[in-house]
Amino acid sequence: MRPSRRGIALTTGLLVLFLLYSLAPTWFLLVASTKSQTDLYSTFGLWFSSNHFADNMRAVWDYHDGVFGRWIFNSVLYSTAGAAGSTLISLAAGYGLAKYDFRGRGALFGVIVGASLLPSTLLAFPLYLVFAQIGLTNTVWAVLIPYFINPFGVYLGKVYADTSVPAELMEAARIDGASETRIFLSVALRLMRTGGITIFMLDFVNIWNNFFLPLFMLNGERSFPVTLGLFSWVQQAQTSRDMNTLVLTGSLLSIIPLAVFMFALQKYWRSGILMGSLK
Repeated sequence: MRPSRRGIALTTGLLVLFLLYSLAPTWFLLVASTKSQTDLYSTFGLWFSSNHFADNMRAVWDYHDGVFGRWIFNSVLYSTAGAAGSTLISLAAGYGLAKYDFRGRGALFGVIVGASLLPSTLLAFPLYLVFAQIGLTNTVWAVLIPYFINPFGVYLGKVYADTSVPAELMEAARIDGASETRIFLSVALRLMRTGGITIFMLDFVNIWNNFFLPLFMLNGERSFPVTLGLFSWVQQAQTSRDMNTLVLTGSLLSIIPLAVFMFALQKYWRSGILMGSLK
């Protein structure tokens, strides 16, 4: 049965509205980053006026000895290292749950699925108390170690291991004398590459956008990620000078690495998400 013209028009209209709703914040950032402090308040918010984009860019990169560049570097470091560690652990744990039969496997998998439903903001303060007891607050490890453990990544790792690693191939490797570690590193990881890239991408974006964990763990400005750094500028704007142009221009710059990252890996995460949905 072919869809009616009215149904096609309604669906298209809803998709266009959703597209406009999704792009509106980015458009606002793009427009606002071209305005001076005065134009930001005196002109229409969704259209351009005089172009001060170069001045705003220079102000962002030069403010406080270039601290914004340090924040971008910190975000890249936290996101890359945290996502890489989380991806390896998630694939290893998911592979073990999918391919090895042991007592309590079902219960353990249920706990992992349940843990994936907990919001990360709920765990930020308990994690801070733990890391304060062992003296790791305000260090890189206070941010990275919690990122390494991702229950949802373990769930995805199990899904990809179920669909990508044939049991017959594992048996053939065992007959050839390969150890279980070598089977995982040399065979399973290569077959799970697409799923691993998907997990890495999801972790990278989640870590880049994370706000509450660095807020609890870090108190030195030079160690802030870009999300927490922009928040510190918002706080300064409330107590001293108006820094809204810096905040808006910095926010626009902060999404560029994510956009480049997503476009660079879109071939892999499309097929990876499709594989998970089919499972």
